[in-house]
Amino acid sequence: MSTGAVVVIVVVIVVVIAALAVGALVMRRRRLRSQFGPEYDRVVSETGNRRKAEAELAGRQRRVAKLDIRPLTAEENAQYLGEWNAIQERFVDTPTESVNEAGTLVTKVMRVRGYPAEDHDEAMDALSVDYAPTLARYREARATSERAGSGTATTDDLRQAMLQYRELFYELVDVPADERVGGTTAARDAEVTKATKRSEQADEVPADGTPVAEAPAEPAATTSSDAVASEAASPQRSTRG
Repeated sequence: MSTGAVVVIVVVIVVVIAALAVGALVMRRRRLRSQFGPEYDRVVSETGNRRKAEAELAGRQRRVAKLDIRPLTAEENAQYLGEWNAIQERFVDTPTESVNEAGTLVTKVMRVRGYPAEDHDEAMDALSVDYAPTLARYREARATSERAGSGTATTDDLRQAMLQYRELFYELVDVPADERVGGTTAARDAEVTKATKRSEQADEVPADGTPVAEAPAEPAATTSSDAVASEAASPQRSTRG
């Protein structure tokens, strides 16, 4: 075989290897973007480098794969759903305390399932692997909880935080999407909304002390959770057990 032919073969082999490497990189990037969604863009923005961001996200996948994450038992599901419903009902009278309790319950369920709940950064990284579509709203809920502690969160902010916490909570306890819009959930959403309106009316009492007439009661929802549907589309469910 002539030297020229050898050179051509080597060049072809190098081109093929390069093409395969580029193809693998493109496929890896697509998988990461599909899995992490907005979190992918957030990490790229934070690192300022797409390759560093992808290395970070891939590292999260490896770390989560080593965790002993398990689904809840039926008894645990029932217990935590009961606790959540009680917290949501208390929102009517104690919105700030209820939002704090909601955040605490979400953290508790994370810990029971095996996520590193004790370290905030590790917890957020781990959650991004399984619940990336919901994570941004969970971050917003936590930020509202912090503002509530300093007294700068409005009642409507707190209502939004309850709904945002609930999205991740429902993911963690694996409540099916069709059950998240059932009548009982809609009724509780209506109570949260009514509590918000009552609080806002109390803040609007005129200087002469004349009470503001309470807005007419809204018809109770019976078949769908309009409040939740108006906030955001249902997040994707994790494929982990």
